[in-house]
Amino acid sequence: MQWTQVYRRAASGFVKAIGAAAALALGSAAAFSAELGYPEKEELTFGFIKLTDMAPIAIAYEKGFFEDEGLYVTIEAQANWKVLLDGVIDGRLDGAHMLAGQPIAATMGFGTEAEIITPFSMDLNGNGITVSNEIWQQMKPNIPKMENGLPQHPIKADALKPVVDKYRADGRPFNMGMVFPVSTHNYELRYWLAAGGIHPGYYAPHKGDISGQIDAEALLSVTPPPQMPATLEAGTIYGYCVGEPWNQQAVFKDIGVPVVTDYEIWKDNPEKVFGITRAFAEKYPNTTIRLTRALIRAAMWLDENNNANRPEAVEILSRSEYVGADYEVIANSMTGTFEYEKGDKRSVPDFNVFFRYNATYPYYSDAIWYLTQMRRWGQIPEDKSDDWYSDLAARVYRPDIYEAAARSLIADGLAAAEQFPDFESEDGYREPQTHFIDGIVYNGHKPNEYIDKFPIGLKSGQKL
Repeated sequence: MQWTQVYRRAASGFVKAIGAAAALALGSAAAFSAELGYPEKEELTFGFIKLTDMAPIAIAYEKGFFEDEGLYVTIEAQANWKVLLDGVIDGRLDGAHMLAGQPIAATMGFGTEAEIITPFSMDLNGNGITVSNEIWQQMKPNIPKMENGLPQHPIKADALKPVVDKYRADGRPFNMGMVFPVSTHNYELRYWLAAGGIHPGYYAPHKGDISGQIDAEALLSVTPPPQMPATLEAGTIYGYCVGEPWNQQAVFKDIGVPVVTDYEIWKDNPEKVFGITRAFAEKYPNTTIRLTRALIRAAMWLDENNNANRPEAVEILSRSEYVGADYEVIANSMTGTFEYEKGDKRSVPDFNVFFRYNATYPYYSDAIWYLTQMRRWGQIPEDKSDDWYSDLAARVYRPDIYEAAARSLIADGLAAAEQFPDFESEDGYREPQTHFIDGIVYNGHKPNEYIDKFPIGLKSGQKL
């Protein structure tokens, strides 16, 4: 099949998925209808935060996948997620490793307003929740034990609730850290706390309150990922939710205990994305597809042969220009294990997933899940229709671009069709997902019905 046919079919599929009017508004089909040629922009700068899940960018660079596409890439670590987002918006960065919530929130206008899209989901899982040693000792009596005396996992926030209640009774705020208001970590920490009966607080942006601490029993605040262990050690926070290697770092420094992974909160949850501006994608369509091709190849490399390449990936990530943590700390979670309490190392082969389970495909339903949590906690102050959720997801998540990149890799013999979703039938929505720590089922086609299931959180008709 000719490349133009491949791409036009992808564009056609996108038009059918979101409707001709929406596609016309986006300008997507016209922008991506031409045959893939040389990259319009060859020299690119990508940003990242020092986390294990930036790996696809590092591997695409180190293994020459960017160069194979005629792209000459500079990779720069960023101080925090806001600096990173601002860099993409103002053009200092051409694209970046982003929190999945960032393109969605920016396009929606929560915080910095900008049209950001993602053609590539970077990974599944990869986060954990860690508490200080002092809090862990107070939680342990509330946790069931296995026959060998070790704690039974998953550890629910039910075990933390008596601790939080005591702090509040004593007039002491229970402070916890997360990395950004629209981060997966914020929503995962809130999900875990609320499932255990601990209210994590509401946002009320329409009233000028973006603290996220209205009615909160646990007070959540922002701390950049690499600073989490030091902030915990200083006693400023009693626990945090962050990506690796900063949970394992707490174990190695003997300052805290990871109590639950996001794999246990929501099995195979989507984590980071690669974000670019819509203007970049429309101005440089060939470049956009080519960088997506390189990232797909990197993700494939990271997971191939049952993670056989992970030790090499850990060595690369441990370098100062990337994550800069010790090899042993990164390897502790990235090579198929995860250490909870010191010495309690368990097999978690899917703690980091980069390609299998269609990890890289930008599902609309993934975007909608983030939107449901934004509504649940007040970042979206008022009710929205189910169509509003699906329309916004289709503005931000771009499976049409991903499909074109994937089909071209298949045509070039660099990937096999069975490694990807069935593009002829894929509608961008996962099957209803059941593996949540509270047992609540998520169906991306019915966001309002999903929101109304939660005992804690805003529901239909409610506004602060």
